[in-house]
Amino acid sequence: MGEMRFATQAARAGNSDGWRGALVALMAWLLIILMIVPDNFDYLALKVSVAAPSEGSVLSRTLWIALLVIGVVVILSRAAQAWQLLRAMNPFLILFSVLAIASVAWSIDPEVTIRRSIRVITFFVDALALGVAGWHPHRFQNLVRPVITLMLAGSIVFGLTNPELAIHDENSPELIGAWHGLASHKNGLGALACIGVIFWAHAWFSRQTRGWRALIGLSIAAACLVLSRSSTSMMVSVLSVAFLALLQRGPAALRPFMPWLVGLFIGALLFYSLVILRVMPGSDLMLKPIAHLTGKDLSFTGRSDIWDIITDHIRYHPLLGTGLGAYWTGPILGTQSYAFVERLQFYPGSAHNGYLEITNDLGLVGLLCLAGFIVVFVKQALALGRFDHVQASLYLALFLQQAFTNLSESHWLSVLSVCFVIISFATVSLARGLMDVRAWQWAQQRRAAQMNGVAHASRA
Repeated sequence: MGEMRFATQAARAGNSDGWRGALVALMAWLLIILMIVPDNFDYLALKVSVAAPSEGSVLSRTLWIALLVIGVVVILSRAAQAWQLLRAMNPFLILFSVLAIASVAWSIDPEVTIRRSIRVITFFVDALALGVAGWHPHRFQNLVRPVITLMLAGSIVFGLTNPELAIHDENSPELIGAWHGLASHKNGLGALACIGVIFWAHAWFSRQTRGWRALIGLSIAAACLVLSRSSTSMMVSVLSVAFLALLQRGPAALRPFMPWLVGLFIGALLFYSLVILRVMPGSDLMLKPIAHLTGKDLSFTGRSDIWDIITDHIRYHPLLGTGLGAYWTGPILGTQSYAFVERLQFYPGSAHNGYLEITNDLGLVGLLCLAGFIVVFVKQALALGRFDHVQASLYLALFLQQAFTNLSESHWLSVLSVCFVIISFATVSLARGLMDVRAWQWAQQRRAAQMNGVAHASRA
């Protein structure tokens, strides 16, 4: 009963917040777009470069500075509320940000780490601004879903009008004919399409939008998913939609068992990760059905060789890593990541595993921060689910998507991935939702106390 009353009141709540709300909406859209497209929309550069750009253009740097300034201005204008929200946030996101900045001190390339750290600060500040300006319970999806859909639709148009720029022309079997659209790689488009599927499936199941709109949005996202040929994203999309359907359209009697259901998925994730990293005995035998399901070979398209080299490198810096983003500076002779060129004759550009990537950058301390972030995120989502299971299901589905995708891609807390922006927004929105719950509970208790006082007075 409490969940129904809270959800009903929350759905009616809204706050445009004037210039602040509009400024934050513009800020969120700009940040997401910047994280998807290459610098200066230079798709020709993607054909000749395999490394992340060492620095952005003048326009790019100007926009990043503007994003940081906007976030700071909005937070300062809502300082008291921002402080409350900060106290309610997942503390491990804060710890990760501090650790990332501190890693400049031991980074093997401090200049790169400083640039990456500025992005971490920008993500954090802008996410916090999202939670204090123009807030309403559906603010997160109402802001993110349209821009994701716009970029996916734009990717289809881009592929049809400029196929030489929007479609991979490499000779690798997994890349032949694969679209990357407005993103930089097919896996980036696949991850974006998977997130689009989650947002539109959630909107459809929760009836937060008209059915025909949801169908169009799902069709666009599904088309990009297929065109990207990202088998991991396809598999995760199916799992996430099934998860959402079970939470939102399943029997109400199942809701008390949500923690057990989430625990089952996390257990499957842990088992899957141990198998693909070959930590468990007999992994090759267990990998066969997994590889068949994902459409990959037993090396996961060469990723196992990448993981072996990364694991070897981690052993030299196990505690604190080599600094945020400092390892992948390009296939340059003399750098530590040049080992890939020497041993594998190609340069992957990332660890293709978000958990290994964090450990390589920030060591076991960073991995513990990630583990703590995951635990608290799930715990907070389950707490919100007792009062608003519809909104909580969206956060849990996004967590599921990230948790599985990062077994073969490096998106966790990566300043080069739009997924970090979306998860940062989700983390702050989740904390703000819990703040609303506590405020609602306090108001209910106060109202009950007042009514009891009136009743006692009337009897006296």
